[in-house]
Amino acid sequence: MIRFEMLTMAWSALVSNKFRTLLSMLGIIIGVSTVISVVGIGEGAKQQIEEQYKNLSVTSIIVFPSRGTANSKLSVEDLPFVLAKSQFVENGTASISGNTTVSLGKENENVSLMGVTTNYFEISNLNVAYGELLTEAQDSSRAKVVVLGYAIAETLFGTPESAVGQSVTLGRRKFDVIGVLEENGSSSFGTSYDDSLYAPFSTAEKSVLGDKAQIRLVFLGREIETLSFAEEEIITLLREKHKLRDGKEDDFRVRDPGSMVASAKESTATMSFLLTAVATIVLIVSGIGIMNVMFVTVAERTKEIGVLKAIGAQQKDILEQFLLESVILSLVGGIIGIILGQLTIPLLNDYGAEYSFSAILLGFGFSVLVGVFFGFYPALKASRLDPVDALRSE
Repeated sequence: MIRFEMLTMAWSALVSNKFRTLLSMLGIIIGVSTVISVVGIGEGAKQQIEEQYKNLSVTSIIVFPSRGTANSKLSVEDLPFVLAKSQFVENGTASISGNTTVSLGKENENVSLMGVTTNYFEISNLNVAYGELLTEAQDSSRAKVVVLGYAIAETLFGTPESAVGQSVTLGRRKFDVIGVLEENGSSSFGTSYDDSLYAPFSTAEKSVLGDKAQIRLVFLGREIETLSFAEEEIITLLREKHKLRDGKEDDFRVRDPGSMVASAKESTATMSFLLTAVATIVLIVSGIGIMNVMFVTVAERTKEIGVLKAIGAQQKDILEQFLLESVILSLVGGIIGIILGQLTIPLLNDYGAEYSFSAILLGFGFSVLVGVFFGFYPALKASRLDPVDALRSE
């Protein structure tokens, strides 16, 4: 039997009962579109996590003042103390942050000002786009200089490159702009690198922020395998430096961003797995529906099968004929599901959904697999019908 004729016959058989065909495809359409939407949300969530933590090393350990302690002793002096005594920490940086107003002419913006030590940019993986970064000499002399985030430079000066060499007013003091950072996006702490300003630590502390400043220390462990030891060591050394007796609560809190990233990714993967499992169940149920429809089709066309066998059709021809109908049914449903799934991605932008080619392949593969798996047994049963019994059926 010629393959084109088989395809034509299969298509005609499906079109002859449009409503039943549509109902059979409905489960496939819903299942495939759900798979694509779920994978899109999962991919978007992964990208957001990677974007959020891209400026932190996996060996970073971050120390903040404790929320529960009113008078935390955490200070910039803790940084060299820990670095000098630690076996598992190789580097570190300190920063303070607070909100202030930056002015340029009549333009005023509320911004986050970061007072940073000079190695802050290296440890945070922040690179300069225009101009230069802060130096030790500027920190020691409390120089009135500032490095701008990309977005705030664009807001104040129109083009970031034109900001270098200009002056801005922070509070009531003028600061010279010596550099603009590359565009980076959000940090892992809810602030934006692009909307922040960076001044020498001593300048920000003494001249702008004062007591309003919130300090943060970032340490880099030597190896990821010994990160837990480094964290325990930092806690022990800070308790020693702050003279905290046994049983007394820490006046600081420690975060391990690497664990935060792993936890966030694990949660995203679990959510994606559960939603994909639901979509898979929908596809399996739709496959059972296709199997039932194919059994009904075989029963309705028993006499036709007898005629085909009588004029020379082989068992494999009948098998291919009915299997082809099942595959076409699921394939068309899969294609419609893929289209609907792609159309839903823009509607899921609030959940961070992204287009994914792998989702299309997954949906397409699912639809074909369902058609072959659930259509095979009805097709096999049709191919094994005795031609004489088939011709006698009504």
